[in-house]
Amino acid sequence: MPHTLASLVNHTALKLTVLAGEGRLDVPVRWAHASELIDPVPYMEGGELLLITALKLDAEDAEATRSYVRRIAEAGVVGLGFAVGVNYEGVPAALVEAAAEQGLPLLGVPRRTPFIAISKAVSAAVAADQYRAVTAGFEAQRELTRAALGAEGPAELLARLAAHLDGWAALCDASGAVVAAAPDWAARRAARLAEDVGRLRERPAPASSVVSDAEGDDRVELQSLGTGRRARGVLAVGTAAPLGTAERYAVHSAVALLTLTTERSRALQDAEARLGAAVLKMLLAGEPDHARAVAGRLYGGLLDAPFRVVVAEPVPAEEQSPGAAEGAVSPGGLDGLADAMDSAAARTGEALLAVPDGGRLIVLVADGGAAADACAAYAAEAEARAGGQPRARGRAGRGESGRGETVAVGLSAPTGPMAAAHAYRQAEQALSVARRRGRALVEHEDVAAGSVLPLLADDAVRAFADGLLRALREHDATGRGDLVASLRAWLARHGQWDAAAADLGVHRHTLRYRMRRVEEILGRSLDDADVRMELWLALKATSTSEGNEGGAGSSPSL
Repeated sequence: MPHTLASLVNHTALKLTVLAGEGRLDVPVRWAHASELIDPVPYMEGGELLLITALKLDAEDAEATRSYVRRIAEAGVVGLGFAVGVNYEGVPAALVEAAAEQGLPLLGVPRRTPFIAISKAVSAAVAADQYRAVTAGFEAQRELTRAALGAEGPAELLARLAAHLDGWAALCDASGAVVAAAPDWAARRAARLAEDVGRLRERPAPASSVVSDAEGDDRVELQSLGTGRRARGVLAVGTAAPLGTAERYAVHSAVALLTLTTERSRALQDAEARLGAAVLKMLLAGEPDHARAVAGRLYGGLLDAPFRVVVAEPVPAEEQSPGAAEGAVSPGGLDGLADAMDSAAARTGEALLAVPDGGRLIVLVADGGAAADACAAYAAEAEARAGGQPRARGRAGRGESGRGETVAVGLSAPTGPMAAAHAYRQAEQALSVARRRGRALVEHEDVAAGSVLPLLADDAVRAFADGLLRALREHDATGRGDLVASLRAWLARHGQWDAAAADLGVHRHTLRYRMRRVEEILGRSLDDADVRMELWLALKATSTSEGNEGGAGSSPSL
């Protein structure tokens, strides 16, 4: 408990009397200081008990006394001690009236009580209070350490911390999600601080901030966890009043302990990164048995069940579709995506293998696991903010990084160690489609399933189609025949002359003549299956803009 004016008045050896300000004796006293200056304000810090004999002050002058008392009260002096029987036999009435007007406690100090005795009493009380705070802080540290080493880990630590603070405490992971809270209701309170937590995480650790919430009447302090460029998590504590010395010790101890439990050593992280890179390299080289042997317990569980390969890379602003960068907000590009998947995997205890590869990120995630869901959720959130239409699990999403880039992601089909190299190619193909279509995350199933025709919407494909068919269109524009429509009908009927001629309403000899003209103009033989395939795809790529699918029947046999 801090020392107050009341405790000084109750100190039997000091014999102090209260002359004014009886209602404000519960104010804490930071120090006791004697000064006879007419204006001691420049030397005050606030919280002092000022001791005077009125050697230079005319304490019987009402105006001078009123001005003096007003100045020291406004400077934060919490009480005035007047030595009785030194320069004045009694306490001047003007001084009593001035103190009463300001509500400033005025204490009468008898002649036999030296000012040094009052200073020693305050000093001893301050020292005792600091000792109690330090002792309580060390006890809290021991208790929190035992909690951190227990089976319940952070949850028990937060419960002990909340009890010490007489408030609440919550732990947020690297993605900003609430991992644990005490009491349980504090999780809802901490969830409202997501934006504040996000801003703190962008600052190098250690960092802290005090935030307020219109919906809550508590004081909330945020402390980042970690020692690297990006925080590994954030500790949030809420109390009814600012933290005292003992409470501050407890919070600092909790930060240190949580940092140890949430941030592994740099050497261990580097070793795991090298091990993960080696496992991935063996898988892609077609050596699953060696990969399993190296993976051991760290990644072995991931290889025992179906997994997916994720390939992600930033997309420069100049390659983004118009308007994509405007309003597209993500939790931090590739780093944010990696944090989201890593945090989700850590919460559920599933294995995750992430390997930076130049400007790319390659990740092996359990099929249907929390990390895969986190990847989809990250993408969906970014796409929703960008004004897109997020689809079901595993669909698209893009996020702006701090460099003005969006993130594109390709996801393979479920696979196993034997087919990891094939799955990697699938993820790369899906990534290529995502970038070409202006999407952010595409699954390989989306590319492989359904028709190939949607892929023809690419501008490069259309440019190729226009160039391939340009000579035929120019011929038709002269009115010398309908070679494009004839070619489409013939290909749609798999080269069947009678059926194609009937569709066109011409004689089959006329159709034969037109196909010879097509070969002559293009300089290519229709007997070549590759030529027929290219011409059919060119016709399909341009059919939408023409508003004419043309012809009957199904795709040709190539």
